[in-house]
Amino acid sequence: MDAATRRHILDEHGKPETPWRGEPNFGGWYTEEEIEVAVQAIRSSLDWKGEGFGGAGQQEIVNLESAFAAYCGTSECVSVNGAAGGLDMALEALDLEPHDEVIVPAVNFRASSMSVIGQGARLVFAEADPRTFQLDPADVIKRLTPNTRAIFPTHMNGLSAPIDDYLEIAEQHPHPKYGPPKVIGDAARACGGGYRGTKIGKRGYMTVFSFHTMKLMTTLGEGGAITTDDPDLAARLRDVRMFGGQENWGSNYKMTKVQAAVGCVQVRRLDEMIALRRKRAYERTAMLDGLPGITLPYEPPDCEHTFYLYTCLVPREWAGEKRNRLCAMMRDEFGVECVIANAPVYLSSGLIKRYAANTTDLPVSEELGARLFCPSLHPLMTERENAYLCAALWECVERLQ
Repeated sequence: MDAATRRHILDEHGKPETPWRGEPNFGGWYTEEEIEVAVQAIRSSLDWKGEGFGGAGQQEIVNLESAFAAYCGTSECVSVNGAAGGLDMALEALDLEPHDEVIVPAVNFRASSMSVIGQGARLVFAEADPRTFQLDPADVIKRLTPNTRAIFPTHMNGLSAPIDDYLEIAEQHPHPKYGPPKVIGDAARACGGGYRGTKIGKRGYMTVFSFHTMKLMTTLGEGGAITTDDPDLAARLRDVRMFGGQENWGSNYKMTKVQAAVGCVQVRRLDEMIALRRKRAYERTAMLDGLPGITLPYEPPDCEHTFYLYTCLVPREWAGEKRNRLCAMMRDEFGVECVIANAPVYLSSGLIKRYAANTTDLPVSEELGARLFCPSLHPLMTERENAYLCAALWECVERLQ
């Protein structure tokens, strides 16, 4: 994008009155159909002698679980009231003890770390791959001990983690009592992504998804699901979701039937919403081609990136303060926010830092956290808006140079 083209785009578009959020509050969008099914679900509960809104066996919830399992290619899906609850349930199902260890990526949101701490196990951080931002399999091997019970990768920012690599590592390093460590995926940001001819959620012991309002599909603001091919695990999770059933510990992790009704429509529309998001991401990559010093998102040949976030890196010499100046310029001068998703999680949470087994031997993750930034992206962003963002980024980078 040459200077004359940039100037024309910037002048024609103008700074937006309301800044574009780095991570938009609504990740997808609703249609009239979602409104209609929500109203229908509410009307069906007006009779006080009827079933109400709760209850995991209600048809809307059964339908959503069936549809999402089919979408991911798994035999089982357990809907939940949010991904954080799903992560807690996933680790509760392992019956972890205080000496048990769970390996988690350092470059991450805090939810999975909190789940490990909440179950009383040892939280062990591992490095991120600097090209993909995923949990680095080579570093996972270095962190394994005889106490490792689980490898807990996050599918960062819409791209699949290399699940097969973790499964192979787990098979080669079995726990002396429990066998291979369980590979549990956190796909809160990657619902609908592809990996080696399958959808994220098919591989591994189980995978936890978020249907929060910011995510790639949503069920009225909150919600989530856990997929697996293990029927015994699914039965255990359903017990945990409903106060433990008759034998297990549990609590209330159910979603409502109104959410589930909306979710059925969103699942059917998920590929459409992701396709438009991918289209905008590819257009952006073409417009930013040649932007000096900035590393653009990478999509491995065996993956289909959802581009939940469009993750870029500034040059090493710009790490920290100069990266922050770039983001401030984008926001203040052009009305485009950039989210830092994510710096090593222990840097922003004193509780996680206190409970983590290691926080001083993660130089790759700390450097990435000081270099990465994610400019605003949404599937309903127009071509013109996307071009404006690219022109603004070119302008800021060249001025900072």
